[in-house]
Amino acid sequence: MKIIIFGATGNIGKPLVLQALTLGYSVTAFTRNKEKLNDIKHDHLSVIEGDVLDKNTVEKAIAGHDAVICALGAGRKGTIRSQGTRSIIEGMQKNGVKRLICQSTLGAGNSRGNLNFLWKHIMFGWYLKKAYQDHQLQEKYVMDSELNWTLVRPGAFTDGKATGNFRHGFAPDDKSISLKISKADVAMFLLMQLTSDQYLRKTPGLSY
Repeated sequence: MKIIIFGATGNIGKPLVLQALTLGYSVTAFTRNKEKLNDIKHDHLSVIEGDVLDKNTVEKAIAGHDAVICALGAGRKGTIRSQGTRSIIEGMQKNGVKRLICQSTLGAGNSRGNLNFLWKHIMFGWYLKKAYQDHQLQEKYVMDSELNWTLVRPGAFTDGKATGNFRHGFAPDDKSISLKISKADVAMFLLMQLTSDQYLRKTPGLSY
């Protein structure tokens, strides 16, 4: 399977690239700065340097792939997630590529009920408010598309190895989760969706 990863040098993107190559996928990494991938050498890795807001570049990059994984980041205040995801969706539609796996955040949509006071009112209510709004708009673009999408909603990122020992698909009002998940485990779960229809057009939460 040939996949393209957007946001390939970010918190989730780089673990995605490494794990996907280990699993035998042919990987195209789309990034604003290809030098950040200079430490990864692999026969099945191609790197495209470009701006995800450049729709023509994105459309050309997607051509010939079987699936797309979107792991875009934009810091606290940007709108790259939503606008970049819209570019990706349009590029997929023009190329006839159907499978989209998109990393969002726990707390988006109906998963807001999973959050504790700190995350609901302080982090997403104030400190990360613009990033939260960006994720909300990103999810709207994905859900409004006719693609075969999966929106994965992970908790706060931690360091650590991939364990596979995580919870997913829990109820949107479940308060027993830790609200944390390692970046490596997020990458693992995203890649698991390539060979599963369990969460087709669904929004699984992901946490320890």
